Amino acid sequence: MCFLLKSACRAVVIQGYRPHCCLEIRGIAFNASAKMRLVQFQIHSTGESRIGLEEKDGGNVIDLNAFDSSLPRQMRQFLEGGDAALCIARRALESGQNILSRSQVSLLSPITNPDKVVCVGMNYADHCQEQNVPVPKEPIIFSKFPSSIVGPYADILHPAESQQVDWEVELAVIIGKKGKHIKEEAAMDHVIGFTVAHDVSARDWQMTKNGKQWLLSKTFDTFCPLGPAIVTKDSLSDPHNLGIRCRVNGKLVQNSNTSQMIFRTEALISWVSKFATLYPGDVFLTGTPPGVGVFRKPPVFLQVGDVVQCEIDELGTITNRVVSG
Repeated sequence: MCFLLKSACRAVVIQGYRPHCCLEIRGIAFNASAKMRLVQFQIHSTGESRIGLEEKDGGNVIDLNAFDSSLPRQMRQFLEGGDAALCIARRALESGQNILSRSQVSLLSPITNPDKVVCVGMNYADHCQEQNVPVPKEPIIFSKFPSSIVGPYADILHPAESQQVDWEVELAVIIGKKGKHIKEEAAMDHVIGFTVAHDVSARDWQMTKNGKQWLLSKTFDTFCPLGPAIVTKDSLSDPHNLGIRCRVNGKLVQNSNTSQMIFRTEALISWVSKFATLYPGDVFLTGTPPGVGVFRKPPVFLQVGDVVQCEIDELGTITNRVVSG
């Protein structure tokens, strides 16, 4: 719980706002991140976008900007506030105030405009078996443009340029603290939490066009639904032992467990941070399990009107309809 000790606390100013809770006692930072579901949302009546806390998966939303008007209204800037911002969120959660019913709001992607979206290819052992390819000896890294991010219930635009749009459910890691050359044993200190991702992929552009470079195939507008919330790391039993599933029109097409990941969160953060500085709000898509459409016999691809549900235990479900782009 956030509290003030007159003899031990000092006010902290972060990103232009002044928190009203104690964050540092004798040089030890207070960890305020436990057991929260961070969201971005829009209020139906005003159209305003704000940050908040989901009380539970599918539950009502605590309006953090109403609790403390000095907080930023974008999740990336909120995460840049570090423990100071998280401490305020903890106080808001404990207050039981400023609650909006789910019918009053629409959830947006829990993070928008990150500095980078880092993606990992062939990172599930069972997905490698599906393709009859060897397990990679080091992470296969590519990226999506941040402009591909949409919310947990937004439409996916089926581009006219592709006839082979495919599904991929993925565990997404959200960075909470800046770092470079991060050691594996310290990597989780840089993670704020996890969310569900759908790495929508145009296989024709991935496998036969653009010199078989993956970027364009992965980065069409709306090709990165995220949500419903950033579930803080201390809320999860074990991020590397969660059921992960995808359904298309109600049919189960992917069904695995994050324990099948070849390179886990710590290894991925350490590896990528050798090349690039990581910033709060950066997103890691950690790979998909077997069951994607392109490797079915015959191959199956998404069509206009299809509904895709991506689900991960303890995180929630995102549901996205495919519409004409």
